[in-house]
Amino acid sequence: MASYNRVILLGNVTRDPELRYISSGTAVTDIGLAVNDRRKDGKTGEWVEETTFVDVTLWGRTAEIAGEYVTKGSPLLIEGRLKLDTWEKDGKKNSKLRVVGERMQLLGSRGDGPRSGAGKPRVTAGRGAAQAADEFDHSAGYDESSSGPSGGPVGADDDIPF
Repeated sequence: MASYNRVILLGNVTRDPELRYISSGTAVTDIGLAVNDRRKDGKTGEWVEETTFVDVTLWGRTAEIAGEYVTKGSPLLIEGRLKLDTWEKDGKKNSKLRVVGERMQLLGSRGDGPRSGAGKPRVTAGRGAAQAADEFDHSAGYDESSSGPSGGPVGADDDIPF
């Protein structure tokens, strides 16, 4: 039976990214994304606002771009996959579901946020189809407990506004 693991999220960043590098030299950053949903309550008929907080891990060039351009409050579109992390601490089994971001699109204007100057372009980062076929999962060699890579280095393309 076939399976499909794809997530697309549009939300606002909840904290400034902290870029770090693992022992292999690959960049990684974890960000939080607040995703809002508005729906009508079935009983009262009133509109209800619901916020879901999602942890997202970015790897390679995408992580570096996030570290340079993304700040708390930035609107962001993330495409990726779900990954379940499991670990044991003090004899207790723990698990956490997160998103491994494979593509990222900055949505704010050039003037949004303290890190973005007037000359900085809107940026799209992610894996190209040819790149994706040649990539492999680095998670076997990753020794930090809370995250694993999405599949290697990613490229970035400047988005040309029309």
